[in-house]
Amino acid sequence: MTSPWLAALVALFVWWSSTGAILVCVRRADNAGGGRHLATALVALPILGLGLAGAAASSPPATVADSYTAFFSALAVWAWIELAFLTGVVAGPNRSRCPPGASGAERFLRSVGTIAWHELALIAALLALAWLSGGAGHAFAFWTFAVLFFARVSAKLNLFLGVPRVNVQFLPRPLAHLPSHFRIARMNWLFPVSVSLLTLAAFCFLDQTMRAATAGAATGFALLAALTVLALAEHWFMVLPLPDERLWRWMIPDAKPRPAARGAVRPTPPAE
Repeated sequence: MTSPWLAALVALFVWWSSTGAILVCVRRADNAGGGRHLATALVALPILGLGLAGAAASSPPATVADSYTAFFSALAVWAWIELAFLTGVVAGPNRSRCPPGASGAERFLRSVGTIAWHELALIAALLALAWLSGGAGHAFAFWTFAVLFFARVSAKLNLFLGVPRVNVQFLPRPLAHLPSHFRIARMNWLFPVSVSLLTLAAFCFLDQTMRAATAGAATGFALLAALTVLALAEHWFMVLPLPDERLWRWMIPDAKPRPAARGAVRPTPPAE
C-alpha cells in the first residue's frame, strides 16, 4: 500500500463507491417515504463519530496507515454531512421554489437559504478537523476535507452563475426545489478560475508527493492529488457532454413517481 499510484486508485474507488452508497440510501429513503429520511441520517450517525475519532487518532501521521486513516476519516465526516443534506435533515430554512422572475440578488438569497444549515455544518466540521489535527504539517484529514469543501463551494457557485449541464436526476424529494435556483448558461466567469485553481492545487499536491521524505507523507499527498483531480473532473462534467450519471445509474433503485403537483423542477434558463 506504499505506492502513490495505488493510493490514487484507492481514492478513485472510494469516491465512486461512497457516492454510490449515499445515493442508494437516499433513493431508498425517498421510495419508502414517511420518516425514512430522518431515520437514515440518524442510523448513519456512527459514521460521523468514527470519522472524527479516526481523524484525531491519525494526526500527525507518521506511517502509510496513518495517511489512509486520516483520508478515510475525513471522507466519513463528509459522507454523513452529505447524507444529512440529501435527506433534507441538514439543508436550509428555504424549502420553496425560486420564482421564475426573481432578480439576481433575490435568487442568491433564496439559494443561500436552501443550503444554509448544510454550509454551517461543513464549516463546523472543517474547524473541528483543524482542531483535531493540532496544527500538524501533514494534517491529511484536515486537507482532505478542505479539498472537498472548497471544491463543493466552487461547484455550487458555478451552478448558481450558470453552466451548460445540470444533472438533477439523482436529487431526492426533500431537495426537489433546489434546481429552480440553478441556471443553465454557456459559461460563467468563475468556471475558468475554478478549474485553474483546482489544476494548480493538483500539481502542487503531486509535486509534494514526489518530494515527500517518507512513504506516509507521499501516500497522503498522492491521495490529496487524486481527490483534487476528481473534483476537477466533476467541474468539467458541468460543461462537457459526458454521461457521468452512468457511473451510478445502474446501482440506484428506480424512483417511485412523484405527485403531479410537485413535478420536476427545471433549472432557470439563461437570460435572453
